[in-house]
This record gives sequence, structure tokens and C-alpha cells, in this order.
Amino acid sequence: MKHSFLLVVSIAALGLGGCGKKAEKPVTENSTTVNDVSITQPVASPQATPGQAFADAAAASDKFEIESSKLAATQAKSANVKHFAEEMIKAHTDSTAKLISAAAAASPAIVPSPTLTPAQQQTLDGLASKSGAEFDKAYADAQRSGHQATLDALKAYSASGDVPSLKAFATKLVPIVTAHLNMAKGL
Repeated sequence: MKHSFLLVVSIAALGLGGCGKKAEKPVTENSTTVNDVSITQPVASPQATPGQAFADAAAASDKFEIESSKLAATQAKSANVKHFAEEMIKAHTDSTAKLISAAAAASPAIVPSPTLTPAQQQTLDGLASKSGAEFDKAYADAQRSGHQATLDALKAYSASGDVPSLKAFATKLVPIVTAHLNMAKGL
């Protein structure tokens, strides 16, 4: 009887220990470093469907663009960089809304996770520690690298994606991200 009681208490403790914890997905990344700024795009984990992995990468990319561009309001020196950053906040907020809509239209519905990769967070932290011309250069480098990686991912998913609504989303974003990349190259 004493052993049964201990077994029940042990099982209950193990069960409660797992409460509130989210299942962790292994994160793999494709990382590039440009002028001390690391840009990383998540690569599909073995547990995520290709559609979920794409939606998560797109959401993280939008969040990175918005957060890094918000830093430009206070850290940038160049009026061109500040104007570009304002445009990126608007465009990536719009992109996020379109992504959420496209993901919800999937069957079954997909919920994009905008969790930044560790490298994206590291890049944000690095940008936050810079100001003036140093910030402008690092921000421009991050924007060029980030938009190129996003463009590559959009083209790939638009060509061979497995979720029709996300595939259409990717296809519609290719010319927009191409324009952003060209603007970033001009910074």
C-alpha cells in the first residue's frame, strides 16, 4: 500500500511538472554574417510541416523587420534610413496581416509563430548598441541580407509550397520584397 501511494504521488508530481510547458521544436538555422550583423532564417525542423515552417519563418522575418526598423527611429542618423525604416514598419505590418489571413485559410489552419531566432535577436541587440552612422551601416547591411534571404524563401515556397493559400501569399510578396531589397541596396 505504501508503494502504491508513492507511485501515485510520483506520477502526479511528474504530471504537474509538465504543466504549462510548451513542446519545444528543435530549431535549425541558416545563418549569414555581414559586417558583424548576423542574419538567420529558420530552416524547417523535422517536426514542422513545410507550411508551418514557412509561416513561422515569414512571421519571424516580419517581426525582425519591424523591430529593427523601430530602432532606426532613435538610432539612425540618415534621413534616408529613417524614411526606409518607416516604410518597412508599414509594409511588414501589412505583410503580417496577410500572412495570418493566408495561414488561417489553410486546412488545417496554421498559426504563424513570430518567434525570432537567436541570431535575429542577437542582430537586434547589436543594432540597439549602435547609433548614428555606425547604426545606419549595420541596419542597411541587415536589411539587404534579410530581404535577400526572405526573397529566396518566398521564391522557393511560391514554386513548390504545399499550402495553396501560403503559396499564393508568397507569390504576391515576391515583387514587394524585390522592391524592398532594391531600396535597401540604395541605402
